[in-house]
Amino acid sequence: MTRILGIETSCDETAVAVVQDGRLILSDVVASQIDLHRQYGGVFPEMASRQHIVTIVPAIRQAMEQFGLTWPDIDAVATTYGPGLPGSLLVGLNVAKGLAWSQELPLVAVNHLEAHIHANWLALPGQPLPQAPGFPVVCLVVSGGHTLLALMSDHGAYRVLGQTLDDAAGEAFDKVARLLGLSYPGGPAIQEAAKNGDPTAFQLPRAWLGDSLDFSFSGLKTAVLHLVEDSDVQAARRGRKLATPLPPAVMRRLAVPDLAASFQEAVVDVLVEKTRRAAEQCRAVEVLLAGGVAANERLRTRMRQVLPVPVRIPAPALCTDNAAIVASAAYWRFQRGDLAGWGLDIEPNARLPEVARAA
Repeated sequence: MTRILGIETSCDETAVAVVQDGRLILSDVVASQIDLHRQYGGVFPEMASRQHIVTIVPAIRQAMEQFGLTWPDIDAVATTYGPGLPGSLLVGLNVAKGLAWSQELPLVAVNHLEAHIHANWLALPGQPLPQAPGFPVVCLVVSGGHTLLALMSDHGAYRVLGQTLDDAAGEAFDKVARLLGLSYPGGPAIQEAAKNGDPTAFQLPRAWLGDSLDFSFSGLKTAVLHLVEDSDVQAARRGRKLATPLPPAVMRRLAVPDLAASFQEAVVDVLVEKTRRAAEQCRAVEVLLAGGVAANERLRTRMRQVLPVPVRIPAPALCTDNAAIVASAAYWRFQRGDLAGWGLDIEPNARLPEVARAA
């Protein structure tokens, strides 16, 4: 039995969790900053890092108390080292180092993208654990900062098949939500608006990029911008913040629900089709979804309808940033003896580590 305390502060969530044997969540604490950043229509990096400093110690105490744990119950401390916001990453990494040193525990460094993938090995407390995924699997990691497809042949063994050439899908959701005067974060806001919209109302572009498994969403975002500008919204919005709702008359003229549904469908079409191609080319036994955008209901439905192999999707609460996924990914590294030294530093632009250990 191995219990790992994970810390996640890569962006705007201060999260601490304890996971047993890489799968069983014993405690899970997430201190969200959404309300702080909503007024800016996105994450304010300096504010995020300062808030992490305020909330990280109470979050650690709460995570330990949730399951009645003491430090002798913990076998290792894990932390995200990147990718993410530099100031935010520094808070979690330095606190993790301090805990590991003071309690004489091993330190495990976890890549944030790898952590998201391992959400598929977890279940929420009180729910039965799913059967562990088999290998090889194709992973679609789709979030506010990242969109990529990777072949996973074992824990820690990845090969990137394709990634975004510009905007990540989640970033496109946030930017389009601001254009439409919807609230932050943009993903849930567009999903809600799209429920009353017609996904065929606007013929928006899809960047297929030939046979490539790479992604591009900047052209789609620009197409929505042109529709917004053509609707005379800019004049009606003069003097208003981008994140505030548009006047009802302007929203009717712009047909926001239809445009939100059409945009969402364009994103989902590309994500689903490229994942289908990757699964067939790599002869994957399963497909794993991961990242915040994996919580999107339309994406989850279409993936399960279209993919020729089983699709595994974490519970929505495990798609967004949390520390349980960090502790899960750390477990497999800990088992291999892949430990971090005290010289561990942040890597804000870290990529998914590509290792071809397994066939």
